[in-house]
Amino acid sequence: MSINEIKAETVKPYEEQAAKKNQVSSMFNNIAKYYDFLNHFLSLGIDRSWRKKAIAALAADKPKTILDVATGTGDLAIEAKKQLQPDKIVGIDISVKMLEVGDKKIQKLGIDDVITLQEGDSEHLPFADNSFDATMAAFGVRNFANVRGGLEDMARILRPGGKMMVLEFSKPTIFPFKQLFNLYFKYILPFIGKLTSKDKKAYGYLYESVQAFPEGQDFLDLLTDIGLKNAQCTKLSLGICSIYTATK
Repeated sequence: MSINEIKAETVKPYEEQAAKKNQVSSMFNNIAKYYDFLNHFLSLGIDRSWRKKAIAALAADKPKTILDVATGTGDLAIEAKKQLQPDKIVGIDISVKMLEVGDKKIQKLGIDDVITLQEGDSEHLPFADNSFDATMAAFGVRNFANVRGGLEDMARILRPGGKMMVLEFSKPTIFPFKQLFNLYFKYILPFIGKLTSKDKKAYGYLYESVQAFPEGQDFLDLLTDIGLKNAQCTKLSLGICSIYTATK
């Protein structure tokens, strides 16, 4: 799969001509204080179980150093701390406001000795080659301006034998769940998101970016194409989202 075939890169939150990366940063800064509430409310709380299952996919590897890419407010990193008890988790994100929310949660939980959040470009990671036992991302890869390049950088900083895990939305295929979910995802969810977050575009972009994202076998092929091995996909909640894993 070539970079040009990844349509998600052309889907932007707003209609301006600004680069996608800048638009994504602005969007998440705009909705940061509503993000956690809307995640849990709009998914009926199921997003928590998705993260638990995603982190469980790393348990057998017992990683001691973990990088959480596009960490947002740090929920995936916090879950990794609970389940895996690693020595160090670093979360990186381009949205300062999201990181501020995450920092408050981590401080409140008293786990700032393990989890560190920092501002940075998820597609140009400021870390040395082979420096983490595991890399992971939840609902962030589809926001990359360069999906392949971002995944390659996640693989670069992964030590040989280490595992990459990506949790991302996918599209249900079972009738009539597919039709009901599309109705909710395309119309109801953006309407509620707009009323709550005051950002008219953010939750419409969510639907559009998921539709354009390379899922299932296409994503597995991409992981293999960048040099990773044993790429696997586990679908959750009738295909609403998927856990992808691969080993360096």
